[in-house]
Amino acid sequence: MFQRAISILEQRLGADHPDMAIGLNNLACFYRQQGKYEQAEPLCQRALFICEQHHGAKHPYTAESLNERALLYLEQGKYEQAEPLFQRALSIFEQRLGIEHPRTAESVYGLAKLYQRQGKYEQAKALYQRALAILEQHFGAKLIF
Repeated sequence: MFQRAISILEQRLGADHPDMAIGLNNLACFYRQQGKYEQAEPLCQRALFICEQHHGAKHPYTAESLNERALLYLEQGKYEQAEPLFQRALSIFEQRLGIEHPRTAESVYGLAKLYQRQGKYEQAKALYQRALAILEQHFGAKLIF
């Protein structure tokens, strides 16, 4: 289903059209959630390349691609590869959208998950609290997860 949609987008928009990155990231997420990391990896790489080429290295779309790739590495236990991607995405979101934006909270949360898996519980706790505070401020205190 997703592969066909990507193929149609490539035919209509071109292989490196900026909108392709959205579809590629969505397909990568789909594969990642199924544990199909080898299929997700090239999609993440391509999406990030397209975002950096068309939007620049410090655009929120680029940060979204960085987050997706970081999540892929996190789930594979490749923590040393995930951390700089989460950090870079967080920096972009903070600079471009602000420190209290929900997209910023996504990167904060991803970094917290990484630290938790590494056993860095104090760092993880502080980041989880920060992410929760951002989301509560934006959506209200009655968040349902």
